[in-house]
Amino acid sequence: MRISRSLFTALPVLAAALLPAVAVAQQPGLDALTIRETGDGQVWSLSVQVLVLMTLLTLLPAMVMMMTAFTRIIVVLAILRQALGTASTPSNQVLIGLALFLTLFVMMPVFDEVREAAFEPYMNGEIEAPEALQAGSEPLRDFMIAQTREEDIGLFLRIADYGEVETPDDVPLSILIPAFMTSELKTAFIIGFVLYLPFLVIDLVVASTLMSMGMLMLSPMIISLPFKIMLFVLVDGWSLVMGTLASSFFI
Repeated sequence: MRISRSLFTALPVLAAALLPAVAVAQQPGLDALTIRETGDGQVWSLSVQVLVLMTLLTLLPAMVMMMTAFTRIIVVLAILRQALGTASTPSNQVLIGLALFLTLFVMMPVFDEVREAAFEPYMNGEIEAPEALQAGSEPLRDFMIAQTREEDIGLFLRIADYGEVETPDDVPLSILIPAFMTSELKTAFIIGFVLYLPFLVIDLVVASTLMSMGMLMLSPMIISLPFKIMLFVLVDGWSLVMGTLASSFFI
């Protein structure tokens, strides 16, 4: 108890003694948060660059979902799991892992273009941050435009009262991103519907058979699940689904 009381008594004294030192130590750090104008443009200090980088990292999950192939892939995989009738197999972690790596496979050519057009010139000091951001967004824009339906773009243009655009390159990102998301959801549900039909037929056949045999107390899902899994394995379903999803972005 004496040691605790002595410690609590000494803490305010130590804090008062250290406050001037902390203030002096923090004062030079404020000069690092600067953006200087030079003849070649703006020079951002290291602290500002780190701040911008950390801000972009917080937006990375949203960018992965909204500007890549991730949405279509994860929706189709979720519908496939529902069609199989396995509520938690594969688990959410497995589905997200599959979707992430398949997204990386599909988006690798786009990421290579971003690296060559924006990242490497910026790291070599050839272009500034705003120019790198503009150059890096062009490959993503081209990818999204190639996967977006014209009617979806027209819908958001009418909602925003933006007016007519002459070329797809004139569509702003604020309109292109929601149009791309809407189009991806449509495509994902179309693929999911096609995947769902064979399993639905098996459920109907099993349910009709059980009713004809008078087994009303036995759940058809219990009987149909092994048949659906067997069918999916025999036709090499995972390879077909993954190959179909990957090829759907390159048509």
